[in-house]
Amino acid sequence: MQCLEVWGGNEPARQSVSLSGLDAWVEAIPHAKSAAGGDVHYLSSCAAGQVTRMFLADVSGHGDHVAEIARSLRMLMRQHVNHHSQVSFVKRMNKTFTEQSASGIFATAVVCTYYAPKSELSICNAGHPPPLWYQAATKRWQFLVSDDARLEELDREADAASDGPSNIPLGILDMASYDQVRVKLADGDRVLCYTDSLIEARQSSGEMLGIDGVLEIANSLPATTPAMFIETLWAALRDRAGDTLLNDDVTLVLITPNRTTRRDTFWNKVYAPIRVIHHFLKHRRDDTRRFARH
Repeated sequence: MQCLEVWGGNEPARQSVSLSGLDAWVEAIPHAKSAAGGDVHYLSSCAAGQVTRMFLADVSGHGDHVAEIARSLRMLMRQHVNHHSQVSFVKRMNKTFTEQSASGIFATAVVCTYYAPKSELSICNAGHPPPLWYQAATKRWQFLVSDDARLEELDREADAASDGPSNIPLGILDMASYDQVRVKLADGDRVLCYTDSLIEARQSSGEMLGIDGVLEIANSLPATTPAMFIETLWAALRDRAGDTLLNDDVTLVLITPNRTTRRDTFWNKVYAPIRVIHHFLKHRRDDTRRFARH
């Protein structure tokens, strides 16, 4: 499977992109208004636009050293993203990251692969906060986790079978195994991935917001467009937790299926590589300018 990076990095970002079958938005704020942080996001288009692979990781710690590790993790994503099996992709990336990282350095991560012709989303979670899934049919957010009976399928692939620990953060054990969850996304569904700065933010009572608090806030918000949802959610989080949200790097990534480009048509196949190459070249130019400044 051939993939090209559409967009990614660990710098401040407020961006959106539309690909074959999927729209995505990202909000990234590094700790202490730094030029780069330990959160790294990555979006790649594969298989002539039929497949989109997304990655969100949170490297432990703060500072320039962590930002450099986040950049190296992004490079590992580029090296391993072409694996057809998402579980193999995560396993190989974890093995390499474990071998290359200093002792005590790890990264939580969530990896998503979206297959547009079937509207199917596959998710691997490496010790990361559980994504939230909004189902348009129920108009409610819920956790997207492997032990939820409402999920359509839990697919533990043969090459992920192991007697060792599973679904642990990257960089801890090179032979860790990973589960994969698959769900179908309907029109209007959304999936929100975020880093632990949200759940570790403290309310006025002094208690951490926690994953239940994030879910509660998401379900309290009025219906709005996906483009406005992150802004609305961020405002509600700030109302609840104030500046404690910024005690760590913050990244939110929202994805939703789009019906205009999901259909597997001839012209969609023709133009998908052109769209991907355009985004690829644009972000390579941006990377070159950033490296030149350093």
